[in-house]
Amino acid sequence: MSVSKGLNRRAFIAGLVLPVRAWTQTGNSVRIQMQPQSRLGRIPADFMGLGYEVSSVSERGLFSASNRAYVQFVRTLSPAGVIRIGGNTSDYASWSPNGPAVSSPKATIVDRRGIRDLGTFLRATGWRLIWGFNLGRGSVDEAVDQAVAVASSVGDRLLAFEIGNEPDLFPGVHRPANYSYADYYPEYRRFKKAIRDRLPNAPFAGPDVIVHPDWLEQLAAAEAADLELLTYHYYAEGPPDNPTSTIETLLKPNDILPGLLGRLQADSRSARLPYRICETNSCFGGGKPGVSDTMAAALWGLDFMFTLAQFNAAGVNMETGVNHLGFLSYYTPIGVDAARKFVATPLYYGMLAFGMASRGERVQLTLDAGGLNVTAYAVRSDGGEIWLTIANKEATRDAPVRVACPGIATAGLFRLTAPSLASKDGVLLGGSAVTSAGKCAPGPPEPVRVNSGEIELNVPAASAAILRLR
Repeated sequence: MSVSKGLNRRAFIAGLVLPVRAWTQTGNSVRIQMQPQSRLGRIPADFMGLGYEVSSVSERGLFSASNRAYVQFVRTLSPAGVIRIGGNTSDYASWSPNGPAVSSPKATIVDRRGIRDLGTFLRATGWRLIWGFNLGRGSVDEAVDQAVAVASSVGDRLLAFEIGNEPDLFPGVHRPANYSYADYYPEYRRFKKAIRDRLPNAPFAGPDVIVHPDWLEQLAAAEAADLELLTYHYYAEGPPDNPTSTIETLLKPNDILPGLLGRLQADSRSARLPYRICETNSCFGGGKPGVSDTMAAALWGLDFMFTLAQFNAAGVNMETGVNHLGFLSYYTPIGVDAARKFVATPLYYGMLAFGMASRGERVQLTLDAGGLNVTAYAVRSDGGEIWLTIANKEATRDAPVRVACPGIATAGLFRLTAPSLASKDGVLLGGSAVTSAGKCAPGPPEPVRVNSGEIELNVPAASAAILRLR
């Protein structure tokens, strides 16, 4: 995500007013009415995703099947998912088949060894790949040679190629100030044709924009029959030096994001193509300490991913690792401790909670949040269980909750907890922490009494409850 424009995209905050939700001032109690037989659409098995700068591919040993701990961190999130390689560094990166590889914000060199290692990593994790080419400053010949290397190394793990990263921000950076979609599209076609001449079945996605959804609409109209996926970027807050980029603004309800997602959903349906938010996180420019690396980010991520699912997104790629400025992002789900071992950050726990409760079909519910900043989502698994997720994004106020779900006989409860919204440590899922080997085994669920299809429970401030209903 470019910060050179100084764009303030603080809007689009999660904690949203959604079609199934009613924010009413009825006292500080929450009521949820479930419709367990409803069917609102399946959440794709590979919804989960991580996004990386292309410079990460040139960091020797990171993307490799031999990096067992990192492989396990990814597999723990989901047995299927999508890794997207691109970012700002991709439009400065060069291709040198025989190396040496260099990982640098504006001087990355990608080689065949790094791509071969990436192929082993994808096969070890079971995840697929979106790979972005250098449209900003690269050549067609380099892109073609790189595409052949990626296709050879990745095989059936390749989901799609992208041409350029955020081309709608090229004006004044990689292109003249008057650069427009009318200039971008012929370039896209030229790169695509050259790659297809060598790889006739190469799949493509795009346009990978962040400011102008009309670029997505125009590409969909022109290329719908020859695209695998529509892609868009989104950051909830930013830039990090903006004083309004805070925990409070990250978590407060805002009705702007549904408008954007509603538009993307309509575009997706019109083009008969899935859409994916393939680069996203809490605050662009590497995130903001004290916001992006806290329990608040975990609750934001959990809520945001369910919000995307409600608008029928095909998935999401949370930006991860070292960013385009060359430092480990504050928002990264997988961090590194002082001993250089991988660690799960708070956002990772939010993603893990989503993975636990999102495998199946979405279920209709009606929520009366009682004036509290509480959201709720329900999914029915293929085994017939209902997974109900309740996120309490209040800093200090607990949420007494009453759930009505006809036909439910038993219930078990897992909790996502931390000492406070500002906590960077002490986050647990089901009472358990993620180990340095990337594994997490939530403890047995708390029993919850069911009385004639109704449940009462308390969801403390700065936490989430995940109910398994049978």
